[in-house]
Amino acid sequence: MDKSTLSNSKLTTTCLIVGIEIIIGLLSGLTFIALGAGGGSWILGGIAAGALVFYFYRRYNNQAKPNRNSRKFGQIIVGLTVGFSLKQSNLITIYSQLHIFLLLALFLMFCGGIIGYIYSRIEKTDLLTAMLATVPGNIGIMASIAADYGRNISLVSLVQLIRFTAIIIVIPLVANVSNAHDIKAIIHSVTENLFVINFNYLFLLFLLLSVTLLAVKIGSYLKIPVAGFLCSIIVGVGFDSLLDSLPFLSHIDFNLPPLFNLIGQILLGITIGEYWGMNPKLGKLTVAYASVPVAMTFLAGFISAGIATLISPWDWLTCLLVTSPGGSPEMILISLALHHNVEIVTAGHLVRLMTINLCLPALVSFICYLERRSTKNQDGAADQLKTISPKSAMP
Repeated sequence: MDKSTLSNSKLTTTCLIVGIEIIIGLLSGLTFIALGAGGGSWILGGIAAGALVFYFYRRYNNQAKPNRNSRKFGQIIVGLTVGFSLKQSNLITIYSQLHIFLLLALFLMFCGGIIGYIYSRIEKTDLLTAMLATVPGNIGIMASIAADYGRNISLVSLVQLIRFTAIIIVIPLVANVSNAHDIKAIIHSVTENLFVINFNYLFLLFLLLSVTLLAVKIGSYLKIPVAGFLCSIIVGVGFDSLLDSLPFLSHIDFNLPPLFNLIGQILLGITIGEYWGMNPKLGKLTVAYASVPVAMTFLAGFISAGIATLISPWDWLTCLLVTSPGGSPEMILISLALHHNVEIVTAGHLVRLMTINLCLPALVSFICYLERRSTKNQDGAADQLKTISPKSAMP
C-alpha cells in the first residue's frame, strides 16, 4: 500500500470516528440536559462520546492517539459563537477593570505554584512535572512542554485531565443552583431550531469560515496562544460589527446556525474524552494523589472568586465564572448558556489565558534553574563526603 492510499485510509477512519463521536455526543448532551447539567451539557456529552468511542477504537488500534484537531475546530466554532455574542459597547466599559482581571490571573498562578510545590512533595516527583500538572493551563500545551523537557507526561496529563473534567462538571451545577430552570422548556428551546439553516446566508457563512481559518493560520504563525480560540473571537466581533456598520448590510440579521454551535461544544469535549478512553484503568493511589492538587485548585478558585467580589462590582456567579480555573472556552460557554455577563467572563478568561501563556516560558526557565542549582549543590555535598578519608574522620 503506497503512502497516498495509506493517508487517505487514515483520513477516512478519522472522519468516521469523529462523525460517530459527534452523533453520540448529541445524544449524550440531550441526556445531560435532562439530568439538569445545564451549560456544560454538550461539552460533557462530547467527553462521554470521546471516552466511549476511543476506548473501543484503541482495542482495535492500540497505537491510536487523541485527535487534537477536533479540539482546534471546536475552539474555532466556539470562538466565533462567543465573538458574535459580544457587544463592543460592553467590552469598552470593562477596559477600566483590566487591573482586576490581571490581579486575579496572577493570584491563580501564584496559587498554582504553591500547589505544584506541595504536589511535588506528595507525589515525590520533580518540581517541573508538578508545576506543569497543577498550573491551570491547556492540557495539550502542558503535556507537550513535559515531553520537550523529558518529564512525566502521563502524570501531567492525568492531573490536568482530572482538574479539567471536574470543573466542567461542578461549575455548571453550582451555577444552575442559583438559576431556576425548566428542563422541558430547555430541551424544547434547544431542539426547536436545531436544524434551521438560512440558505440565503450560506455565502456569508462560507466567507466567515474562510476569513477565520486564514486568521487562525496567521495567529498560529505568529505564536499567539490558543490562536484557534482567540483569533476566532476577534473575527466574530469584527464580522458582526462590519454587518452593523455598513449601510447596505445593516438589514442582514446573520447568526451562526444553532447546530453549528452545538457541534463546536461537543468537539471541545471529544479530545478530553479521548484522553480518558486512552487510560481507562488508573491506580487508586495515583488518582488519590492527583485529586489533592485538583481539590486545592478548586479551593484557590473559590478564594479568588471571594476576592473578586470584594474588589469588583460583579455578583458572586460572575466572579465564580471569571475565576474558575477551567478551560477558557468552556467557562465562557457556560456564561453564554446562562446569559450572564458574557463580556466580563470572556475578558477575565482571555486575560488569564494570555497571562499564563506569556509567563510560562519564564516560569519553566526559573524552575529548571532551581533544579540545576539543587542538583549542583547535592553533587557538591556528595563530593565533599567522598574526600573525607576514614582516618581524618576519626577523632
